[in-house]
Amino acid sequence: MKQENVIEVEGLTKTFGDFTAVNAITFKVKKGEIFGFLGANGAGKTTAMKMLIGISNPSSGKATVAGFDVYKQTENIKKSIGYMSQKFALYDDLTITENITFFGGIYGLSRAVIKEKTDILIQELQLQDVAKQLVGSLPLGWKQKLSFSVALLHDPKIIFLDEPTGGVDPITRRQFWEMIYKTANSGTTIFVTTHYMDEAEYCDRVSIMVDGKIEALDTPKNLKKQFGAESMNDVFLKLARG
Repeated sequence: MKQENVIEVEGLTKTFGDFTAVNAITFKVKKGEIFGFLGANGAGKTTAMKMLIGISNPSSGKATVAGFDVYKQTENIKKSIGYMSQKFALYDDLTITENITFFGGIYGLSRAVIKEKTDILIQELQLQDVAKQLVGSLPLGWKQKLSFSVALLHDPKIIFLDEPTGGVDPITRRQFWEMIYKTANSGTTIFVTTHYMDEAEYCDRVSIMVDGKIEALDTPKNLKKQFGAESMNDVFLKLARG
């Protein structure tokens, strides 16, 4: 059975005056895939992601996300995706429970569904003892795990993760990736940007951006073979150095 594509991008470009931040990128992402979107800072990853999640208009090219057009159907896209930003997205001055309730309301869930999902989420993350604590009091790793879970509240088809493990310790990073695997196994597509090259090894396929262009796109295994490299870090270095 052929896997459906949930993201299709063709020649997508974003310019700011004379500067081309994203230069005619083309790729497809399949349902349930963990797709790594890699590149050094300034390569154009975040700009590309902003076009895909419907908060920045492309200059040219075509793209659909969850079947919706990035030019005309941005509201439909926003309802179909989850998004977790690099900077922690929840409210520090609300409790864990209040944050879940608040975002459940934004996603248009009913009170009954919000209550049910809150109970499940708090149990899964083992936050029963701290559910009434302010989110600001949690360690960063817990905040990130909670933020990821909240982005999944409305059962989105695709979740976009922008540098989700930045600044957390190695153990928390591993736990976070276990959550990503579990989510992908349930059929949700994961689109993740990271600058940790070891995390590229965990992805089904990886694209590597250099100066606004996608310079490589394949499975980690094939990319290492193609570039005669021991690790994804070596692949990245060879590309970055031209």
